[in-house]
Amino acid sequence: MARLLEFGELVDHFTLAPGELALLRNKAGATRLGFGVLLKFVPWRGRFPAGRGELPENAIGHVARQVGVAQSEIARYDFDGRQIKAHRAEIRRELGLRECSVRDAEQLTVWLAEHVCERERHPDVVRDELLARGRATGVEPPARTRVERIVASALRRGEDALLVRVASRPGAGVVARVEALIGTADDGDLEDADGMSMFAAIRADPGGVSLNTMLAEVEKLLAVRALGLPAGMFADVAPRILAAWRARAAAEAPSHLRAHPAPTRVALVCALLWAREREIIDTLLDLLISTVHKINARAEKKIVAEFIKPRDLTG
Repeated sequence: MARLLEFGELVDHFTLAPGELALLRNKAGATRLGFGVLLKFVPWRGRFPAGRGELPENAIGHVARQVGVAQSEIARYDFDGRQIKAHRAEIRRELGLRECSVRDAEQLTVWLAEHVCERERHPDVVRDELLARGRATGVEPPARTRVERIVASALRRGEDALLVRVASRPGAGVVARVEALIGTADDGDLEDADGMSMFAAIRADPGGVSLNTMLAEVEKLLAVRALGLPAGMFADVAPRILAAWRARAAAEAPSHLRAHPAPTRVALVCALLWAREREIIDTLLDLLISTVHKINARAEKKIVAEFIKPRDLTG
């Protein structure tokens, strides 16, 4: 059952204008009431109701009083028959709407991919943008399953386009070094002194507070910076999308990363490296602070021990 509307909502969305009342002059009873409710529901929601259950009871009553028909007559209105199809066609003509064609669906998909999905990855938000775009262009929203397909396609296209654009920004030398890092170049994996691939070392968490840990983190930082990622490589990538790419590259095995198309592979790995450079700097700062505290604690302990050490007073 649909929620009851506030009084202001009833007045704003379900009050029939004189021109709309004129459309009801050749209709009576349930037909008159049903048509009137549909006529006001569509501008309110941007689509036709899926059935009786979507109509707020007080909205039906508000329209019923205006058209001079008992509210109970709505029970006799057929929401699935031929009559409602004719009513929908008439309302579309009146409101300047058209059913969503194959061409309309493709245009909506392209628009969403270009203007929404390169910065927004949440399907519910993309769906809202789809419905708003449909209203703005006079396209009636398609069935829910078709909406879901359009949203999924737009999300896929938007991300693919963004991955290609980002992957085109580093020069050939940078790309070659990134490819080598995950073992796709002819010279194989780069390795550190312990035989661990440098890519695995970069992805690894730091060890405990120690000089060796600090040296290892410095080595990671130098390795990332040696790749030479462009400064503005991710300037137009939303932080949430960048974080998702970073997490994806961190979770996938190098063999899985190598299986992606080149633009996807390069963009994902660069996103991880970009994020790791900043994370490693933060780690080094934390290690330095912890080391200083550790030194201070040892010095304080030594001073206290020296201060309370028994003295030979027999001199």
